[in-house]
Amino acid sequence: MKRIAICILTLTISICIQAQGYTNPVIPGFNPDPSVCRAGDDYYVVTSSFHYFPGVPIYHSKDLVNWEQVGHVLSRRSQLELPDARSWSGIYAPTIRHHNGRFYMITTNCSSKGNFIVTTDDPRGEWSDPIWVDLPGIDPDLFWDEDGTCWYSGAGNDGIVQCQINPDTGEKLSEPRMIWYGTGGRYPEAPHIYKKDGWYYLLIAEGGTEFGHGVTIARSRHVDGPYIGAPHNPILTHFKQATQKSQIQGVGHADIIQAHDGSWWMVCLGFRTQSGSHHLMGRETFLAPVSWEKGAWPVVNGTGDIALEMNVPTLPQKPFAPKDARNEFTRPQSELLPESALMKQTGLGPQWWWIRNPEPSRYVLNAGFLRLYGTEHDLQESIESPTFAGFRQQDIDFTAETCMWLGRSSEGDRAGMTVFMDAEAHYDIYLRNKGNGKWTIGIHYAMGVLNHIEETEVENAAASKSDLRNGSPRIWLRITGESDYYRLWYSLDGHEFIQAGINHTRYLSSETVSGFTGILIGLWAQSPSGKGYADFDYFEYR
Repeated sequence: MKRIAICILTLTISICIQAQGYTNPVIPGFNPDPSVCRAGDDYYVVTSSFHYFPGVPIYHSKDLVNWEQVGHVLSRRSQLELPDARSWSGIYAPTIRHHNGRFYMITTNCSSKGNFIVTTDDPRGEWSDPIWVDLPGIDPDLFWDEDGTCWYSGAGNDGIVQCQINPDTGEKLSEPRMIWYGTGGRYPEAPHIYKKDGWYYLLIAEGGTEFGHGVTIARSRHVDGPYIGAPHNPILTHFKQATQKSQIQGVGHADIIQAHDGSWWMVCLGFRTQSGSHHLMGRETFLAPVSWEKGAWPVVNGTGDIALEMNVPTLPQKPFAPKDARNEFTRPQSELLPESALMKQTGLGPQWWWIRNPEPSRYVLNAGFLRLYGTEHDLQESIESPTFAGFRQQDIDFTAETCMWLGRSSEGDRAGMTVFMDAEAHYDIYLRNKGNGKWTIGIHYAMGVLNHIEETEVENAAASKSDLRNGSPRIWLRITGESDYYRLWYSLDGHEFIQAGINHTRYLSSETVSGFTGILIGLWAQSPSGKGYADFDYFEYR
């Protein structure tokens, strides 16, 4: 009886460990088009990066629920050129796969030569330079059959094209052919092929990347088709009555993985709505359990939809230690990253991004603060790379704060914080050198062709009481977000904050300004003479 009791207790503890549940999204903030692979009991997810550098964030997990960014796949300019890239171009929809001990990532650079593959033995380390693949389409996928043959699939010409390739050279080994047009939804894309129980399953996304997005699936006895769609397609969508009031919308662009315990899971993109039917944080990465019986079609979460709070059994969860929300710029925080050339000199971690290819000399970690050297290019510059470093907004309700001052500045120099969607849509608060020893606090609302600027002069008495550095007042800046509004604040002493501006969140939403990206909270500097800089004492997000 004692042994039975111990067994029952052990089983009870095991069930409790397994059934912890989790909160979606599992990777919050702008992290669209997720693809997942497994190596033993290690899991890796990659997401799209569009016109930001470094490219293709990579995340690691032991349980598919808790994720930690460990770097970027494309961390060098030799891997990622972004000439003239806007927010709807650059890197699209990567796929990551682990085959024979080696990791492969294939993606599309829509601002350069198209599809390419990079490889590595260590996903946390350096990846190879691109192996270009002269094949049509976007959203490329790699699938190895049991005989070692590698198949490329991509989205193009209103359907899914496929051919055999050599993934180590990029050589095309057969002519591309159309294998499935989908179920009739617009923009069939994001193909992934899996083999299970003698069937080849082709998973795709349809319906566009807005509210009508969804996931459909087909299967065939042969890798090159013909593929027949599941009778209950789409297998995942929120474009239905049952989920019309869900905060999660636009779910789609998915990838499926079998965990090391035999369970099946799906990662997909989706977005959280706010201020009515608007979304601002971009498309995020969500997780759902999949039931996939032998010879049957996969069923996602039992109902073909997902929730913010998922009360389902999981793998034994192994959360990562929480990271400080405050960056004091006192030491590098990216020792594990291959992109340390830029990360180490700034003290910024892998969650930070630059617009297009940055000039590293403009960003320096200097005696406990981050120095940004301005140029003539401002945030509305759509071709060059302005002096900017951005941190993803991950929560609808948040506070971001910094402390800064200008150095070696002349009239017209300015720097500050921004709520940045893209070059045509951002809210800024900044300190500007007005000349003749005068300074102003300014706000700028950029909303497409509409621009509004307000500036308030910092009184000499107030400036003299603040911490003057190189003749510049030391200014604390704060941005707060909520469902309907962004508020811009400043302080001369770091304690009493004055609201300088307020504007609606919806004017920066994807529904208003379009585009594929999400909000970044950025630090930036501009110097028309090219000689001025801004020093930032810290950055805090909470």
